[in-house]
Amino acid sequence: MFREELEKAALLYGMPLDAHQIDKFSIYYDLLMEWNRKMNLTAITEPKEVALKHIIDSLTALRGMEQVDSFSLIDVGTGAGFPGIPLKILCPGMRLLLLDSLKKRVHFLETVVKALDLKYVECLHGRAEEASRDKKLRECFDVAVSRAVARLSVLSEYLLPFVCIGGRAIALKGMRYAEEVQEAKYAVRILGGAKIEEIPVTLPSLSDKRAVLVMEKVRVTPRTYPRKAGMPTKFPLVQVDY
Repeated sequence: MFREELEKAALLYGMPLDAHQIDKFSIYYDLLMEWNRKMNLTAITEPKEVALKHIIDSLTALRGMEQVDSFSLIDVGTGAGFPGIPLKILCPGMRLLLLDSLKKRVHFLETVVKALDLKYVECLHGRAEEASRDKKLRECFDVAVSRAVARLSVLSEYLLPFVCIGGRAIALKGMRYAEEVQEAKYAVRILGGAKIEEIPVTLPSLSDKRAVLVMEKVRVTPRTYPRKAGMPTKFPLVQVDY
């Protein structure tokens, strides 16, 4: 059932998948359902819903990328591996780091990476605020991506410190994305980003509005960012008008 739903959804979206890719996504789905019975990975479990709202939605991030062959990407707050693992299946030459703050989820990700025989993938347990201060990770990635983690004014502080100059931070957002863009402009500028590009996307058979938000990195992120764990959420970088 999942194979059929994914194949149909991919065709309707305009991104047909080959048999090898479908095989990998099917293994991923089976592992997701198996592990979800013993830990909370996703509330979405129906084959059609997973195909659309997890897999195809993850692949919309490709709309914000200039290159889809050999590049480096960090998925911040990856959770069950979205969007990083779907992107890796379509871009096998990509070097991928999956970052999550919950060790149990990292163990799940390691199981998936091994089962799918994915090369050039690392799974890291840690918080973005701390990991981006590691010299081996700071401003080292062509792309930093995230999905369903935080509002853009907060998320930009998690993502942009990882991105090299000329690279991109990409956020997958739902129907209130325009409001988040307005709110985040100040933070993105402070953190070294340029104008936020909005790329509206539509998933097959779904009427809700979604968008891929792209922030190009044009300047070095000041060393004071990101702030200590919890600070970006409590005190977002928003411009206050007096």
